[in-house]
Amino acid sequence: MKTYDKIYIGGEWTPPSGKGSFEVRNSSTEEIIGKIPAGDAADVDRAVKAARAAFDGWSRTPKEERAEYLNKIQAGLAARGEEIAKAIASEVGMPIPLATAIQAGLPTLTFGSAAGLATGYEYEEKNGTSIVVREPVGVVGAITPWNYPLHQVAAKVAMAIAAGCTVVLKPSEIAPLSAFILAEIIDEVRLPRGVFNLVSGDGPTVGEAISAHPEIDMVSFTGSTRAGKRVSEVAASSVKRVALELGGKSANILLDDLDDATLERAVKQGVGNCFLNSGQTCSALTRMLVPRAKLEQVTNLARANAEKFTVGDALGGAARLGPLVSATQRDRVRNYIRKGIEEGAQLVTGGAEAPDGQPRGYFVRPTVFSNVKPDMTIAQEEIFGPVLCIIPYDDEADAIRIANGTAYGLGGGVWSASNERALAVARRMRTGQVDINGGAFNPSAPFGGFKQSGLGREGGRHGFDEYLETKSLQR
Repeated sequence: MKTYDKIYIGGEWTPPSGKGSFEVRNSSTEEIIGKIPAGDAADVDRAVKAARAAFDGWSRTPKEERAEYLNKIQAGLAARGEEIAKAIASEVGMPIPLATAIQAGLPTLTFGSAAGLATGYEYEEKNGTSIVVREPVGVVGAITPWNYPLHQVAAKVAMAIAAGCTVVLKPSEIAPLSAFILAEIIDEVRLPRGVFNLVSGDGPTVGEAISAHPEIDMVSFTGSTRAGKRVSEVAASSVKRVALELGGKSANILLDDLDDATLERAVKQGVGNCFLNSGQTCSALTRMLVPRAKLEQVTNLARANAEKFTVGDALGGAARLGPLVSATQRDRVRNYIRKGIEEGAQLVTGGAEAPDGQPRGYFVRPTVFSNVKPDMTIAQEEIFGPVLCIIPYDDEADAIRIANGTAYGLGGGVWSASNERALAVARRMRTGQVDINGGAFNPSAPFGGFKQSGLGREGGRHGFDEYLETKSLQR
């Protein structure tokens, strides 16, 4: 068991003021695998003071020097990649082969790309008689989720540090181990004191204190829309900048011109996208919109593909679908499945019962509903589990209306025999990113949402921009 009894403030591991702790559990076995401190508002205040004291020097540090530190952190993450993947697979439930590539691999790449952005960015431009300067925004409070714990930490911390900001991080108390590993690496590379600080704890205590703290210039939050609204409300008291990456209910539109082979590929890839990380992905394509005439065909294809997702221990190496992160999350998803049945959706495969052969662990059956009406609960609310809703539509305009008919706008997909037609439909979807004919995730492209899916963007230059403030110098 990995036990941490200190938090990281001002370049030192220090005992917290808070007296409690949080247990970390293996989501496949329910066994306790770690323990972390429960920080409090006094710990946040100490961390903010350390970050504020470090900001002036770090913000004036040459960009090449900042990049050098980021590259050292990248090397440290790469060296401990196997350990990180195992920790996250245990906590979150993503099968170890995927956790190695995604949960450990992507954050490592992010620190390297942030180093490149730090050195390659144009911080000044001329505008008539003015010089327009981009400067670091200041002290950043980063509040991160449990579903992609290190990836979301890296998206905030690497970019903020690269831009010249200092950071106070609150990782999720449910999946915190990789954030502590990152702090160990940062300590080893001797990043200047106070540039990075970690205070573990829960949202109502540590998250609230970060959002409210008057000396934090920006708060970047990833999590539920409900919690994001609270962050915005609290942050408004000090008029700090707020970046939010929130929930989603993304639509995957299969247009009526697909031949059978392409339709089969689209359904297979769509099911895989929906079930990635056991459905614990904010941008997952959880609504599959299909021509009414092809509903039965798509339903049969989805059933066949979903039933190939074997359920089992995330560390076992054989299962395609691991558990959910916690008992609370498992019960929440099962309740949504029951709700879908109650409201009259057609249960194609799966269900609310525990999977066979899994007496322990937070497992949910891979589930597909068909003939789902757009206003049903399972078609409107984020479930965050391996549950696919197949929704029939009448024509292209109807498909776009249904796709845009939720409070969210984070992800989306379009499949068509014509790239031009797919692109035209994608342009009409009110969402932050759209995969066209199975287009792959691009970590350097801007990621974020419309409507109640959030504010701001992460990834690449647009993510770097979030941590910079604009100043005009007139001559």
